[in-house]
Amino acid sequence: MDNRQLGNDGTTVSAIGVGGLSFSDFYGPTDTEKSHAILSAALDLGINHLDTSNVYGMGVSEERIGSFLAKQGTHRNSLFTIATKAGICRNEESESYFDNSPEHLAAELDKSLRRLGVETIDLYYVHRRDQSHPIEDVAGTLASFIKSGKIKQFGFSEIAPTSLARATAVHPVGAVQSEYSLSTRSPELGLVQKTADLGTSLVAFCPVGRSLLTDKPHTRQRAETMPFLVNNPRFMEPDLSRNIAASNSFRQLAGKMGVKTSTLAISWLLHQGDHVLPIPGTRSIEHLKELAAGTELKLSPADMKEIDRQLPIGWAHGDRYSVAQWEGPEKYC
Repeated sequence: MDNRQLGNDGTTVSAIGVGGLSFSDFYGPTDTEKSHAILSAALDLGINHLDTSNVYGMGVSEERIGSFLAKQGTHRNSLFTIATKAGICRNEESESYFDNSPEHLAAELDKSLRRLGVETIDLYYVHRRDQSHPIEDVAGTLASFIKSGKIKQFGFSEIAPTSLARATAVHPVGAVQSEYSLSTRSPELGLVQKTADLGTSLVAFCPVGRSLLTDKPHTRQRAETMPFLVNNPRFMEPDLSRNIAASNSFRQLAGKMGVKTSTLAISWLLHQGDHVLPIPGTRSIEHLKELAAGTELKLSPADMKEIDRQLPIGWAHGDRYSVAQWEGPEKYC
């Protein structure tokens, strides 16, 4: 497994990580035993970058990672580089809102440390911007956590390149997390470039298009079992059928190359820049192996050109988020 730099403090991690949303029930039922099996398989594959959040299962993902680490004895603190997030809250009616106040971020950081059972978080993200707090002030808050020794680096999820530049003027930003894949290429309109210019890692979530870039895309029946996908435009008809049809040629290309579709999708993403770090999530060890294989697949300029021919920018039908799901991410194009 190749390594890449995470952020700007000299930390290196595996070329891909594991997204911890799959350790909750977000994409389907799972449990502690199954989550531990994925974590064990990740170590066997040389994957040492974990990405989670305080809201993934309302703490469940962090707790499952923490319980796995607790079983590892004296090596527990050196096995994984762990990133987690805070800033998304839910009220009594289960409605989401955002809080970037120093008090909230500090309190949630302490809770995450306890659930994970670690003394320091390697990378602490603001999960969504709270526009009532200037990003310069939020960067100052996060920098204070570095000074206290509770975190090593900080980052932001789903922010605009201009916001990144403002935050960096206060303190170097380790990473920006954004959805980025062959089906969501908006980061190429400024974010890929700005993160590279500033020495900030671009951590790409949903790198296989929430299944559209795999051998077995979700059916509408399957999507209806998932609270996030049931109302996601790309997984509603007729757009879902159009997306599956439009991506069939990519699946055929992967077959001709002798690899799985998800393997090819990961490899393409890794070829977008040395600072790009995909963090796919999965509940399947076999799928994890397919994803990890993408780190070993080298693509020629001709391969890259052919991939772009099969899936040109803008091929996907439907927006990547619904109106409700767009609450929080910063639009910049």
